[in-house]
Amino acid sequence: MKLGMIITTIITLLLAILLILFAFAGRNFVMSLVFFGLGTLSVIAAIKYTVGKKAYGYSGFGDVFVFLFFGLLSVLGSYYLFTQDIFIDLLLPATTIGFFSMAVLNLNNMRDINSEAYAGKITMAVKLGLDRAKKYHYFLIVGAMVITVIFSVLYYVEPYNFIYLLAFIPLIIHVKKIKVAKLPNDFDSQLKVLALSTFLFALLLGVGYILY
Repeated sequence: MKLGMIITTIITLLLAILLILFAFAGRNFVMSLVFFGLGTLSVIAAIKYTVGKKAYGYSGFGDVFVFLFFGLLSVLGSYYLFTQDIFIDLLLPATTIGFFSMAVLNLNNMRDINSEAYAGKITMAVKLGLDRAKKYHYFLIVGAMVITVIFSVLYYVEPYNFIYLLAFIPLIIHVKKIKVAKLPNDFDSQLKVLALSTFLFALLLGVGYILY
């Protein structure tokens, strides 16, 4: 596992460096440094999630950092790298991806809620308890859907913009499955469903605006 983390970190940093160099092509040294710093910070945050005596993932802060790095930074940062521009309404899709990412984390934490509580690992699910963690999960999924629809209405161009609604089908089925889930395996079986549904959603959202 340690070797896998090292290899993944090196590959990630190399790809990030290439992307930053390609995006700015030496034209903006300051922004290049900013993004180098953000990339490094992202890797450190990923490692510190579970590594060390003060791993923030086991101190109840995992959801916050997932929202910041997988939501705001990934969406806003990627958009700026490719367009050299940014606007406030991008917070809507960034929040959507952040909510879906938090839902994946929350699902994992609901699966392990008993073992982590026993080990003294404090996650949001442990803090809330299973019933309220499920309600929190519904809020994240439904909230992400509503925010995306609002964004699409504000930036409507063609009907293609709503092609991502196809991804809502497995997400709705997922919510129904979680409602009746009780055993760890019930939650575990839904992890792949939610992760792939999130990927499908992001892909279709992008395609919906590229097609026009």
